[in-house]
Amino acid sequence: MRSGSGRSLAGMPLSRPVPWVSPVLYGAVLVAGLYAWLAGLGDTRPVLFTGGLAALALLDLLERRRYPDRTPPWPAAALLGARIALFAAVAAADGSELSRALFVLVPFTAYFAFGRTVACVLAVACALALTAAGAVAGPRWYADVEQVSDLLMFGVGLVLTVTMAAVAVEERRLRADLAASTAKVAELSATAERNRVARDIHDDLGHHLTAIAVLLEKATAFRDRNPGAADRAILDAHDSARRALDNVRRSVRTLREERPFNLSEALADLVAGQAGDDGLAVHLEFAGEESGHGTAALRALYRAAQEGITNARRHAHATRVSVTAALDAAGATLVVRDDGRGFTPGREGYGLLGMRERVQAAGGRVDIGGADAGGTVLTVTIPRRAEP
Repeated sequence: MRSGSGRSLAGMPLSRPVPWVSPVLYGAVLVAGLYAWLAGLGDTRPVLFTGGLAALALLDLLERRRYPDRTPPWPAAALLGARIALFAAVAAADGSELSRALFVLVPFTAYFAFGRTVACVLAVACALALTAAGAVAGPRWYADVEQVSDLLMFGVGLVLTVTMAAVAVEERRLRADLAASTAKVAELSATAERNRVARDIHDDLGHHLTAIAVLLEKATAFRDRNPGAADRAILDAHDSARRALDNVRRSVRTLREERPFNLSEALADLVAGQAGDDGLAVHLEFAGEESGHGTAALRALYRAAQEGITNARRHAHATRVSVTAALDAAGATLVVRDDGRGFTPGREGYGLLGMRERVQAAGGRVDIGGADAGGTVLTVTIPRRAEP
């Protein structure tokens, strides 16, 4: 069944809403009925009266134990019919006549099982039934101020209980939406973190592992022809492995200590670490102040430089690479230029994809193309945007 808001009640959060309403009403009716019996007001039959209320309380208890989350439609309909019969029995045995208030629970209970439309129909039916009962008891019931007042109060009670049920259902829906949104945010955060870690692994370890692979290939090729060159390549591979380990330790330390990222120092370390790696010469030019530029933008520039150098060595087989970084009040620009065999459009691997994601997340753009004199030019531009 559907609720009045168009949402399925089966999809609502667990636990029954406002479970205290029925017990409170049973208690009020019990007190009023026993008082009327002891005071001799009306015709109260205590055994049937108290037994009926006890049966209602037991029925509620059994239903909650059997269906702790939500009662299915058919059992809910059977239980509703049983409650109506017990309401009628208690009302017939109550000299105080307050037991008629129990019938406000009919649309209230039906709202959670069948939705708003059924609850409103039953509310109208209860009002009409009470009006018919008054007409049978006295032809001129409408002239009796007390009976008209009781009928109006009963109508108000029906409206209030249906409204309460609607508010409870809406609250449950909002809680469900909030829980779903929270879960979605957590999932997106986890996905973003996984992507960030994947990019870091590729950019840091991938860079050094590429250098190690190239150097070991060189050592293998020169092992017989030039043992000295092979030994130097192995030493350089060891050096690259050590730098990779240092980078991992530095990254962990940075995460733990939340130290500010310094682009000029990071680029200087990156360029210095290229010395001796397969004869690739890397030159750095840095200009400007880093203050006022967000950490995400600075890290994106560093990763772009790292990726550009790695690609120049691994794919372009370049011998010279220049890294130029310029930061000013308008933004930051990084240019990585090599003298390799050029860039083929449409052939971007995971590294370039990750670099584009980083730069775009920082609000910048990436341009890759060939240089006039040959080679590849990687340009990263990020407008200045201070972090919140």
